[in-house]
Parts: sequence; structure tokens; C-alpha cells
Amino acid sequence: MSSYQFLTTERDGPVERLTLNRPDVRNAFNEQVIAELTEWATTLPARAAGGVRVVVLAGAGKTFSAGADITWMSRTVHFTEEDNRRDAQAASRMFAALNSVPVPVIGRVQGAALGGGCGLAAVCDIVVAEESAAFGLTEVKLGILPAVISPFVIAKIGQSAARELFLTGARFTAARAREIGLIHAVVPPSELDQAVASYVAEILTAGPEAVATAKALIPQVARLSIENAMPITAATIAARRISPEGQEGLKAFLEKRTPAWSEPRK
Repeated sequence: MSSYQFLTTERDGPVERLTLNRPDVRNAFNEQVIAELTEWATTLPARAAGGVRVVVLAGAGKTFSAGADITWMSRTVHFTEEDNRRDAQAASRMFAALNSVPVPVIGRVQGAALGGGCGLAAVCDIVVAEESAAFGLTEVKLGILPAVISPFVIAKIGQSAARELFLTGARFTAARAREIGLIHAVVPPSELDQAVASYVAEILTAGPEAVATAKALIPQVARLSIENAMPITAATIAARRISPEGQEGLKAFLEKRTPAWSEPRK
């Protein structure tokens, strides 16, 4: 299925598996990786319409993603400010595109998620990490900062944790990442794939349109006061209740049967 240089993609029924495939450089980002991830994210809605209901995002080899590629970073030393602005805008568009794909994205983290790797974890809806995984927003150690990923990371971990971790650049454990909300489950390495599969199975029992609507609603409501959110939430649930999927779900519940969209658990 994959036509990328640094990504591999695999379709398994309603599940699409996306893997960063630069294990020799710990799945670090460069311009090509950014372009390929952007293209993947912007074309995902068409595949969602064709039946993709959940994505598993992983990294090949021993590391999820170590952030920026050293060779790429060495070139930016000679960039002008305008060159750097264009470069950063491309990365921003990539993270924004990944953040807004219309199906759940489950991150599978092993080894380390550093810098932009933390940004990838932040744009995943659910993240499972092995207990020995290391995390870090380490940019200040290089005299720069996690600016591009900041909107996505802060939305996940909040300002207090961001102040600690952005300003120190300290690495932190998977347990700490779960404590602050960056990730959601911490498991032994031998249980990583099973934990991811359990989340996939849960999602496949839910109405796909309802899941997409819920994902879109979260950031919209998070920006609003309760008073301003009320008309939107009322309109959203009213539309879902009269939709074919909503009608099927309610009827299946009342009739004590499995709804038509539910995938059998493997």
C-alpha cells in the first residue's frame, strides 16, 4: 500500500497502520518525512470515507521518534530567518493535519519520544507506551524551544506541566507522561501490541460517525464557555439521534443486539 520513502502503510480492514521507517536515525524528522506525513494526513479523509476507522501510528526499530534529524538540523544553521520560518510552517502544517484526521489515531511508543516525537504523541488521540520508554521536550538544551509542537502538547498536558518540561528540557518517564496526560497506558514491552489491539477493538465497536463527531467536538467545545457551548452540543446530539447511525445504535440497544457497524473482537 505504501508509496512513501520514509513511511510504511498497511491496511487491515478498517485499521490503517502507519509506521515511521527510518530506524537507522531513530525515526527522526527531516523535510521529506514532514512532507510525507502531511500528504498521508491530508489524504486520510478519503480513506476514512472508504472504510478506515482507526489508525495505529508506530516507529520502526527500537525508537518511536527521536525528534529532528541531526543532518537536517545542521543545514538549518545556515538558514536565514525567513528560511527557518518557512521550514517551521511546514512542520506546523504537518502536526495540524495529523491532529485533525477524522478517525482515532493510536500511538504505539517504544524506546523514546523526544522533541517532535513528543509532538507526535500529542497529536495521537490515544497513546500506549512501554514502561521503559523515555520522553522529553529537550529543545531548550540546544538553545531553541518546542514552539511548533507547543499548541498540541499544551492541549494535552496543560500549562503547569508545560512550564516544568519546556523550561527544563528534562527527560521524563512513561509513568510521568501518563500522569500529565501525554499518554494513556503504560505496559511491559511484551504487552505493547496487545494493549494497542485492545484499544483498536474498543473503537471498532463504536459508531464510526459518532466517533468522528466526538473527535471534532472536543477541541471545539474546549475553547468555549459552557453558555456558548450549549447550543452547539444540543445541536450535535440532536443531529446524531436522528441520523441513520444514531437510530441504528439506539434500536440495537433496545433490541439487545449488536449494531450493524460493530466489528467482531479478534
